[in-house]
Amino acid sequence: MNGTASGTGLEEAPFAEALTLLEPGMPVIFGGNRITRVSPDLAAAFQPGDRLVVVQDSGDLLRVPAATQALASQAIDRARQAFSAMGQVSDAAITQFFDLFALQLADEAIWSRIRTANEADIRSAQARGRSTTRLVASEAMRRDMIAGLQTWRDMETGRGRILERVDHAGWSVEQVTAPLGVIGFVFEGRPNVFADATGVLRTGNCVVFRIGSDALGTARAIVSEALAPALSASGLPSGAAVLIESPEHAAGWAMFSDPRLALAVARGSGPAVAQLGAIARQAGVPVSLHGTGGAWLIADTSADPERLEAAIFHSLDRKVCNTLNVCCLPRSALDRLQPALLRALEAAGARRSGIRLHVVEGSAEVLPPDWYGRRIQLARAEGPVEEPMADLIPQARLAHEWEWEATPELSLVLVEDTAEAISLFHAWSPHFTASLISGEPEAHQAFYEAVDAPFVGDGFTRWVDGQFAFNRPELGLSNWEQGRLFARGGVLGGDGVYSVRTRVRQTDLDLDRNPDTLKPA
Repeated sequence: MNGTASGTGLEEAPFAEALTLLEPGMPVIFGGNRITRVSPDLAAAFQPGDRLVVVQDSGDLLRVPAATQALASQAIDRARQAFSAMGQVSDAAITQFFDLFALQLADEAIWSRIRTANEADIRSAQARGRSTTRLVASEAMRRDMIAGLQTWRDMETGRGRILERVDHAGWSVEQVTAPLGVIGFVFEGRPNVFADATGVLRTGNCVVFRIGSDALGTARAIVSEALAPALSASGLPSGAAVLIESPEHAAGWAMFSDPRLALAVARGSGPAVAQLGAIARQAGVPVSLHGTGGAWLIADTSADPERLEAAIFHSLDRKVCNTLNVCCLPRSALDRLQPALLRALEAAGARRSGIRLHVVEGSAEVLPPDWYGRRIQLARAEGPVEEPMADLIPQARLAHEWEWEATPELSLVLVEDTAEAISLFHAWSPHFTASLISGEPEAHQAFYEAVDAPFVGDGFTRWVDGQFAFNRPELGLSNWEQGRLFARGGVLGGDGVYSVRTRVRQTDLDLDRNPDTLKPA
């Protein structure tokens, strides 16, 4: 049921007819042996020229308007043409691009115009009850963007690096790094992601962006005021970094279903990222998904209370993917560790706007009884609400990632030992970040070997960040919820987006696979 739009690179099957009409209740096959049906709203909205994307994993029926499909296709056209030209672009020109992009953002007059666009985005998001915690283009965000661009500026190119060379008699063969192609990047309303994603240009790739509607005005300002001028002045093709200027989710669906992408990268909420990943996979596009987060912190009976207190407090400064989401404490050491836990929670609440706690049933004693009777005012995206400071939840709710604005929110559970905590992590977490607080070196090694997570630590959880940990911006942080990564780390950066070509050098003109069959001279 995937209609074809011109220029997408999709081929129609023989005898296929264009989809021009949907009827309410129309059955649609998905997953090979299941049926979903067209809703009345979808049938009414669908117009000739629109495209229907059937998500084979879920049966979701997604309408891509013809105009939106054209926007995405044209953006990928531009990026493909730019990629063809990037082979003739010098590394010095790419270096100059990053330098100029950073200088544009450092210019006060330019940043003032970007800030004005951002303030308009913030007002619009607040009026619609949307979260703005990651939307604000603050001075700190600006500094991080500039630092990230300067990191790419100063980094050696990854193009043409020889990974391996084997010499034979009369010839040699080399494995050489090469650009991957056009990278499709869908991300949430975080303006700083532009600095992260343009890192793929360092290795000769091109990128097409789609940003959430909340930050689209800010994105347009960054492109027009800083990104596009830097491309032009450095001599890079204008299509090397293209923003799809559409607020519709359908723009992301259209882009990720285009098989001309070399890689599809998605950052944002878990369900949206999972859906985008499914769309890309069924189009044959490799994916790198960075959606569900939420870090786990586990203490054992030898844990130092001071270290536990510090780890909890410093893991709750703001809500991002590596923020502490679940804390597991040993039941037998609760008397010794509970004071440190309470001090950390109270301090985290004092720094922000209170604290919201969810305690797994059977673990109520982790908090004093009077904590359950308190009511607090929380700052939610939709506005302030009054809720209990602490409540009880079933164990299955450990799988929930708490998305908070100004009031830190996390789950607490008591366990018999570290093995039980790891078992809970494997059952309910997104297999992302796990930290162990223990005084025993052997315990840390055993924990590292047992826990199924790409990011493992021994203190606060907020270290999981490409720029903070490795001094280079990230496109995203992969969890292992959908399986372990193949030959690639959990931190995806622009310098990690490359392919490998093989090149041979022959000096023996008579080289032959079967020399015994050669005719005599």
